[in-house]
Amino acid sequence: MNTTAVIPPRQARLKIQPVPIAFLATAFVVLVCASLLAIEGLRSWSARAIQLHQAEVESSQLVRALSQHADSTLKQVDAVLAGLSEQLELEGSSPVALQRLHKLLPTYVAELPQLNDLSIDDKNGQTLIHARNTQLPSISNADRDYFVFHRSNPARGPHIGTPARSRFNGAWVVTVSRRFNHADGSFAGVVLASVDIIYFKAYYDSFDIGRGGAIILSLDNGTILVRRPFFEDAIGKNMTVFPIFRDATAKNTAASVTLVTGQDGVERLIAYHHLDRYPLFLNVLRSKDDVFADWRTNTYLHLIGSAILALALGLLGWRLIHQINLRLLVEADLLVVQDSLKAINQSLEQLALHDALTGLANRRHFDTALRDEFIRAMRNGSSLALIMMDVDYFKQYNDAYGHLAGDACLQRISQVVKTGQNRPGDLATRYGGEELAVLLPNTSLAGAMAVAEKIRLGIIDLKIVHPRNPAGVVTLSAGVDAFVPVRDGNTPLELIQAADKALYAAKSSGRNRVCSHADAQSAPPA
Repeated sequence: MNTTAVIPPRQARLKIQPVPIAFLATAFVVLVCASLLAIEGLRSWSARAIQLHQAEVESSQLVRALSQHADSTLKQVDAVLAGLSEQLELEGSSPVALQRLHKLLPTYVAELPQLNDLSIDDKNGQTLIHARNTQLPSISNADRDYFVFHRSNPARGPHIGTPARSRFNGAWVVTVSRRFNHADGSFAGVVLASVDIIYFKAYYDSFDIGRGGAIILSLDNGTILVRRPFFEDAIGKNMTVFPIFRDATAKNTAASVTLVTGQDGVERLIAYHHLDRYPLFLNVLRSKDDVFADWRTNTYLHLIGSAILALALGLLGWRLIHQINLRLLVEADLLVVQDSLKAINQSLEQLALHDALTGLANRRHFDTALRDEFIRAMRNGSSLALIMMDVDYFKQYNDAYGHLAGDACLQRISQVVKTGQNRPGDLATRYGGEELAVLLPNTSLAGAMAVAEKIRLGIIDLKIVHPRNPAGVVTLSAGVDAFVPVRDGNTPLELIQAADKALYAAKSSGRNRVCSHADAQSAPPA
């Protein structure tokens, strides 16, 4: 029996429709534009965080610098008061002794720009003498807080008083005072310095802290001494009611916080720091609106640019190659900017290697150069010499003429020391304080001694008057050593120690001379 095979019908093949190229192109352009805007948003947010961090660092550095300025300002004044107090206790307050002091006080006021006046009160609060050449008013200072403090407190240290108006000229001043005693230890009176608040104001006005920023110098108890912007109503006001004092400055030595200030409700970045020597602290307040002003401007510019670019991509998606070329141009511009920043950083690094006062290489530069030249001398088998120098009786010079004159003296001496730097490898350095050094690669001991002697004579030729130096002028002592370094046998520290020992020998044998390490070893013990 014949059977007929039944063939099932062929199923229709599933036909996958291709995605329209217009859709793919639209999706691609939308994806690119969305990605571009998202990246710009992330970049802007990251830039905001960087801007905030940078502002915190700058505020911390500024408040530390201002604290050092205030500390130095008060230290100079306190040093004068300590000297006057000691002189009064040694010589008494007789008319003759007071007449000598009366001639000295105007000198201190002229040398220290922060001083408004210097005066001496007796145990009853009557002013005995003061620096101003004006008639003394018949007013007792016994009611002043500084006088009340010293009369009832035997402590000999300085006292920083609350701000007050000077009874001589009406200026706002901050008082710094010390007690002096009779020979039996009883209270004899007070030496008083009036520090101009305007002095601090002028210094604080030189810093850019934005329109909403402020700088506040206060006592540890919260009493405001100086404020920028300057408001007379703020002087003497107490900060203990403000959150910045209650929650931060009263608890920590130094920090940065972000708070909404109670006076105007503005959110501010606040950095503060307590002084090391005196019961004062500084606040630097910067409005966040000021901190982010540049960031907002840059962000708006970038967002506008990104929007325009995204629109261009949407309208001209088919010109992707043109956009790639544009990106290459932008990257090239960024490389140019990067190279410029690299050059600027190199210049800043070079500046960081020199001492700001003398113009000589600083200690960091010296340490690096000594290490490199030591290795080079050891590799080449050449002699490496070092001259260590110290200005004779420099502390006495500072005591006689003040630190400003001491700085000027050190600058003139450094110019002479720099003459010992005759070859590319030579290096004149401010080693520390009044101690100077000259590193001389490929130089024998005799050659280094000659250079040191030339410098010593050059200092004498400056003829800087120094009455407390037996020579009558500023002189310099130097120690010299030189040797050929041996691998695994010598270290750079040995060269420093040898030259320093020779310097000690020059000092011990009378100063104003040059000694070698061999001279130091042969000299009898002191």
